Amino acid sequence: MGSGPGPTVAFATGRSQKGEVGILPRVMATRSRAKASAGARKGKAGRRAPIRTRSGTGVPLLPIVVGSILAVLVIALIGAIVYYGRPQPGPPAVAGVPCDHLEHSQTHYHAALQIVYGGAVHNIPDNIGINMDSAGNISCYYWLHVHPANKNVIHIESPKNDTFTLGQFFDVWNSWSNAHGLGAQKLDATHVSTITVQPDQKVIVYIDLGDAKGAQVFTGDPRTILLRSHEVITIEITPPEVTPPPAFTFEAGL
Repeated sequence: MGSGPGPTVAFATGRSQKGEVGILPRVMATRSRAKASAGARKGKAGRRAPIRTRSGTGVPLLPIVVGSILAVLVIALIGAIVYYGRPQPGPPAVAGVPCDHLEHSQTHYHAALQIVYGGAVHNIPDNIGINMDSAGNISCYYWLHVHPANKNVIHIESPKNDTFTLGQFFDVWNSWSNAHGLGAQKLDATHVSTITVQPDQKVIVYIDLGDAKGAQVFTGDPRTILLRSHEVITIEITPPEVTPPPAFTFEAGL
């Protein structure tokens, strides 16, 4: 067997005999730098990129502005229609009798009034208690009024169950007549409508309730006579005296 040197084994040492860094620390340092570099790359890849906001919304402003203006105009137009289209207040009530824009039906009946002078019936004017505007359109109806189609018929049309008197009708007639320049309409001891009762004349009042009793003389104040359905009131200025007073027939439907 030879006595020469055997296989050579390399030992990793921390330092060489001369104090230089050995092989093992150099390898470990290289591996540490590789891990650090990989970690850095992994950290950068794990972070999400910041989201940048766009300076504009992308919604066009012109349609929004135009739509808003149109909406305001529509609202203003509706408001104007409601304001100017609302019923205008009517004239003040006369003797407790209002003037409304529409006729009422809750209380609706008819009475007749005849004025006999000089032995003949003088028709009361048409449209008593019916107000009209400058264009000829009806603006309101007093609850007591006269339609042209029904001569000498008083229409009693009220939204509630009130009673009315002949005196109230004359007050409405007087107000309406003065407004149309037709003179005062009175009912008292010396006046019937525009007629002044002379000393040698007398006023006789008849009431026919349609109860088959015929016309009956009324001796009280004619202004207090209650207006009743299908009642016929005749005010006669004598002489001459017409007895019985002229008959009156209500038209069909009244």
